[in-house]
Amino acid sequence: MNPGLLIGVAVAIAALFFGGKLLFSGKSEQSLAGSELDMATVEENANSLRGNEYVVEGKIDDRVLWTDDQGQVVSLKVDSPAGPRFLGIEIPPGLSDVNIEREQTYAFRISFRQGGIAVAEEIARR
Repeated sequence: MNPGLLIGVAVAIAALFFGGKLLFSGKSEQSLAGSELDMATVEENANSLRGNEYVVEGKIDDRVLWTDDQGQVVSLKVDSPAGPRFLGIEIPPGLSDVNIEREQTYAFRISFRQGGIAVAEEIARR
């Protein structure tokens, strides 16, 4: 067999392998539906936000509480025009397949339950 042909085939296979790896290992930006959360309104009266869904993006400051059967609560650091603000978000056990890591950026689609508690409906890592 021709050595030039062997080299050409080897290069093509390597290109397909590494090209596919780059294509499929890239992070996809998942779009979350909802109105952007106004942190000033949260600070004034989060209970008034019940009944709607909002999208908020920020960096995980800390995992405050975590149990297998009840989910977890995280502290999200949100940049705002008035400076960084913090929002506690309850993550129910049904969303436990998302590995939440400190100092990583996430987008949350949230709703508010009685008492102005933010509850995650959907999570996307950025």
